[in-house]
Formats: sequence, C-alpha cells, structure tokens
Amino acid sequence: MNTETLTQLFARDFETLESEIFAYSTEENLWIKEPGINNSAGNLGLHLAGNLAHFLGAILNNSGYIRDREFEFNGKVDRDELINRIRDSRKTVRETLDNLTPEDFSKTYPLQPFGFEMSTDYFLIHLYSHFSYHLGQINYHRRLLDK
Repeated sequence: MNTETLTQLFARDFETLESEIFAYSTEENLWIKEPGINNSAGNLGLHLAGNLAHFLGAILNNSGYIRDREFEFNGKVDRDELINRIRDSRKTVRETLDNLTPEDFSKTYPLQPFGFEMSTDYFLIHLYSHFSYHLGQINYHRRLLDK
C-alpha cells in the first residue's frame, strides 16, 4: 500500500466534498430528501465524516471518537458545523495514515464490519471507494436541486 497515494486521494476528495457543500445555493437544500433519494447531502456529509473518524481515527489511531451513526443519517447541523466535522475528519484521516507503518497495512483490521477478516489495506481501499461513491451522490443531489 502506498500511504502517500492514499493520503493524496483522500485529501483531494475531502477538498471536493467541501466544495460541493459550499456550492449548494441554499443551506436548506443540503437537507432535502427528494423522492427516491434516501439521504440528503448534509446527512451524507455527516456520514462520511463520522464513518472515517470512527474506522480510521477511533479504531486505528485510538482517537477516542464516539460514533453516532443514527445522527449521521437523521441529524441536522448548520453548514459551518458540517464543514467543521468534515475538516476534523480530514485531519484524523491524515494523522492516522501518517502514523501507519507499512507493516500495519498487511495486518488484519481490528473489526469485521462485513463479517469476515480482512487486511487493513483492503479495508482502507474500501473506505476510500465508499467515500468516492457518496461524493458522487452528493454531486448528483446538488445538481438535481440547484438547477
């Protein structure tokens, strides 16, 4: 696993996430759930921040972060708080990746969120693809609402 590459990809997509959040024409639009779309962009932003703060920060870096998954999908904060949570998560991801050794990537990830053992690098790649997936949903949501 190339830590530098993964760090750069996360940094790029965190920057894009912030840009998407700021690109909404109104703060209210961040929280709209259109028919057939299960999550608002605001909730996806909370989810991305919380998911990474948990799986990287708390699990791999002992940050002490306590996840509230229910709030990620049902809570609401103002845009500034959402951006603060995203920036905190970005910092956590960077610090965690910086602290991992090459050997850490081949170790078994401490949890089994999918019900089976996997290497840390496998799960990190999954987390990055999960981030990218939801980032695409946010972009689509914004373009759908901000016509």
